[in-house]
Amino acid sequence: MEKQHMSRRHFLAASGAIAGTSLINPLDGLKAAPVIHQPNPLKKKRVALIGTGSRGVGMWGRDLVKGYPDYLEFVGLCDHNAGRLATGKRLMGVDCPTYTDFEQMMREAKPDMLIVCTVDATHHSFIVRAMELGVEVITEKPMSVDETKIQAILDAEKRTGKNCRVTFNYRYSPHRVKMWELLREGAIGELTSVDFHWYLDTSHGADYFRRWHRLVEQSGSLWVHKATHHFDLLNWWIESDPESVYALGALDWYGKNGSFRSTNCRSCPHTQKCDFYFDIMKNDYYKQLYVDNEQYDGYHRDGCVFREDVNIYDKMAATIKYMNGVQVSYSLTAYSPYEGYRIAFNGTKGRIDAWIEESRPQNDVNYDQIVLFRNFSRREYIQIPFSSSGHGGGDKLLQDQIFIPGTADPYKQCAGVRDGALSCLVGIAARKSIASGQPVKIGSLTTIDPQVEKQYTRIV
Repeated sequence: MEKQHMSRRHFLAASGAIAGTSLINPLDGLKAAPVIHQPNPLKKKRVALIGTGSRGVGMWGRDLVKGYPDYLEFVGLCDHNAGRLATGKRLMGVDCPTYTDFEQMMREAKPDMLIVCTVDATHHSFIVRAMELGVEVITEKPMSVDETKIQAILDAEKRTGKNCRVTFNYRYSPHRVKMWELLREGAIGELTSVDFHWYLDTSHGADYFRRWHRLVEQSGSLWVHKATHHFDLLNWWIESDPESVYALGALDWYGKNGSFRSTNCRSCPHTQKCDFYFDIMKNDYYKQLYVDNEQYDGYHRDGCVFREDVNIYDKMAATIKYMNGVQVSYSLTAYSPYEGYRIAFNGTKGRIDAWIEESRPQNDVNYDQIVLFRNFSRREYIQIPFSSSGHGGGDKLLQDQIFIPGTADPYKQCAGVRDGALSCLVGIAARKSIASGQPVKIGSLTTIDPQVEKQYTRIV
């Protein structure tokens, strides 16, 4: 497995060399930062997983079993759906006890680490309880969905001295790392503003409206479930804490806006005329995990995107002010013809532009492109090769850093409770701003005191 560790370092060095820049000093700016301790390299980590849906069984299940057998072993799986739990165990290829009772699993399996992949609104309860039991916690984003639950996690961290790592894999994709490097080296002078616009297409975007994510009480809305990725990137790129948010939002396309509807696609009489018809039976993985286990909880993975109970927004826009004075214009559209984003960083000496198409790219290329404009100079094109790892090449690099002891953090990508909270709080503030029609101060939501200079989580 040492060879795997070295290949990761070589990849990071290569991705920096592609654009002709050097690595940043990993110790720079880490004063008084929260600490996440690395495991004992001589001992396999005992891992328990709660939430055996697609993400849990895939990225945090069988991918770990396949990629890190020398570093971890699964000692327990937990889910409220007994059928999906058994299916997940089989698909992961593990031989460990399964539980529908969380407390029983923690008591009997005695894990060193808990991975949380449940419905977003329940994350806080498992995070807090694991901290109380002295167990290391890894949670899928978003860390939580409202300020009360975030405060419960903050209080537990302070009370127990434990931390929770939030899996912001977007931080690890090489082209986003390159933007971070360019900003750190002052390529465009002092950063003053950011234009960030994200587009979900009529496949991936619509999928959020089929599932439990369509309910704000379960997902916190796309402001939190999806945009927490984007707000964390902004916090990381800008290196400051968000101060206030003013937002607008509406549900214009999905939910009650449909001219016809059903419970789910398989039972729908309108399949011939619905552009959003989804034949889940063609996806054997989803069929095994979800369709074959509907009898246990009634959950439909192929729910109708036009169900009347949809209460999240499908178009959103926000103005975010940062403590260091940087201003951000952000938007999210959930019914675009293509998937991806456009971003521009404006500085006192230039501008960084990128248009990333994650679906339906115009040209047959194998790289993402960043354009660097320097005032009174010619533009520069920086091309970052695609990676085979998911989420723009970030998944494997994130997992390496979590599970391979001694893996460095030169780009300050390790994210803890404070990072997870601030990314969620931007979305929560946006929801509150839409409801009140007024800007919302981040500092008014929890005991977190926003700082001009971002505090980083260290790996020790």
